[in-house]
Amino acid sequence: MKIFSVYGYSKSGKTTTIANLIKELIKRGYSVGSVKDIHFEQFAIDTEGSNTDRHRKAGAELVCARGLYETDILYQSRLSIPEILRFYSQDFVIFEGTSDFSMPRILCSTSMEDLGRRFNEDVFAISGVISSEITSYKNLPAINSLTEIERLTDLAEKKAMEWK
Repeated sequence: MKIFSVYGYSKSGKTTTIANLIKELIKRGYSVGSVKDIHFEQFAIDTEGSNTDRHRKAGAELVCARGLYETDILYQSRLSIPEILRFYSQDFVIFEGTSDFSMPRILCSTSMEDLGRRFNEDVFAISGVISSEITSYKNLPAINSLTEIERLTDLAEKKAMEWK
């Protein structure tokens, strides 16, 4: 399994970039999984008073909500990246918004100032909104996922980190 992350500020083009990468990787014959890191303190799938909320409050360590078209497993804690990856067997897993684990990254941005604030040694490419304005940043390519998804996917295939 190979992993990489797409990160940046809100409205920078992260989700669009990931959706395009997923489609292109699948087109190339790979299986793909994704992990979306959510940074809103109040976020919870489980809602107050729901049946699963009542199960959790009664003491269940693990709660599963099984619907007709979806199964959600609700842990009562934030899992680490290695713990999350144990659930995946796909060829690629793409992380969105994950910043607490070192892995190869595509940085999406809306401005040069944002690039300067978010850039680090894990970044192998720039994409998102800013990629329609620049062609490179600090000797790394700026690749627009709307117009050059094949090129961005080629680079992601090479730069993604192998995970056991």
